[in-house]
Amino acid sequence: MCAVAILSLFDRKVRAMWRGERRAIGTIKAKLDPQAKYVWVHAASLGEFEQGRPIIEHIKENYPEYKVLLTFFSPSGYEVRKDYEGADIICYLPLDTIRNARRFLRTIRPVCALFIKYEFWYNYLHILKHRGVPVYSVASIFRPDQIFFKWYGKQYGKVLKCFTHFYVQNDQSKSLLATLGIDNVTVTGDTRFDRVISIAEQAKNIDAVEQFLSADKGKKVFVAGSSWQPDEEIFIPYFRQHDDWTLIIAPHVIDESHLQQIESLLGENSFSCFRYTDIAEGKASTVTGNGKKALIINCFGLLSSIYRYADVTYVGGGFGVSIHNLPEAAVWGKPVIFGPENRKFAEAQDLKACGGGIEITDAAAFRAAMDRFGSDPAYLAKCSKAAHDYVESKAGATKAIISALKLSVKGKIK
Repeated sequence: MCAVAILSLFDRKVRAMWRGERRAIGTIKAKLDPQAKYVWVHAASLGEFEQGRPIIEHIKENYPEYKVLLTFFSPSGYEVRKDYEGADIICYLPLDTIRNARRFLRTIRPVCALFIKYEFWYNYLHILKHRGVPVYSVASIFRPDQIFFKWYGKQYGKVLKCFTHFYVQNDQSKSLLATLGIDNVTVTGDTRFDRVISIAEQAKNIDAVEQFLSADKGKKVFVAGSSWQPDEEIFIPYFRQHDDWTLIIAPHVIDESHLQQIESLLGENSFSCFRYTDIAEGKASTVTGNGKKALIINCFGLLSSIYRYADVTYVGGGFGVSIHNLPEAAVWGKPVIFGPENRKFAEAQDLKACGGGIEITDAAAFRAAMDRFGSDPAYLAKCSKAAHDYVESKAGATKAIISALKLSVKGKIK
């Protein structure tokens, strides 16, 4: 805890997390309905939230007698979803100390807890087990290189015994848990696929994007989502010599310094730049010019729908922090390009195998992929179909988990 406090002096993200965690109990007490029964859902960040979201919304729709407490560890999850209407209380999770865990659980008294994907908090889990509260690991995935399966991690691995049941993404995870003597496991898949399918089904047209694209009718559209500077330095220069493409860039970080970096790089490559909010708010009422154009999405919450306008998509993070949400792009039947930091993501391996995803390692590989997409319509159509069919084949995890929960919780969510 002291280390986090010290880091908060130097890191804005850590500072936001630290302040939020310290206010969490007060937030809960202010909003708590003492007569209600709460289901506690914990997601580390935004990606994990998207995996838990279909389950939260199913509970809210089908079990109105329960309320939902949603907690986050990271500001990148909390700050984006702090106003999410699907949960009754939203706050940070206090740091995993015995004192914090006792205060938190004494305050909320959940009827059950759902930890999404990678969340294994030692004190919270042990106290939940001691109190007899059912705890579920949802959409979790395990790999041989995780600490639980190393000789030096066996002691820590005992935390896994605190879970009532695991709903894992694949058979490998089930087999790995079996080596620890854990057999309360069901392979249900990844709930993100249900989420992205739902988004695609409910998506609406985005007027500002369509206004931008109307100025370049006939050109193919390249959409880059969750991009970082290393990604942008690879894909933007390619289009300097390719006037038949229009760019839409939705960066992962939208602070002013990053936006200006993108605009500078686009300018160096002969692009006219437009910001989404300027068009949406009428500050750039017309998109003019005959040259290359790029639209920068300088706000959150639109990317999952913007992919629909693409001919080819790019998902960032693969040259540093690791790739972001691939199914979000693939669900639209668009081939997805991504960087090499993807080994831990089953969907990346699956998309590569089926032809819906293309891994690149440098600018030359990106150029080769884009040249083929641009010159071979049949290949582009084949890759597009492969991406769509892959996502459709993975649907159903939410239904499987909810169905199993009704049996496992033994009346507490039924």
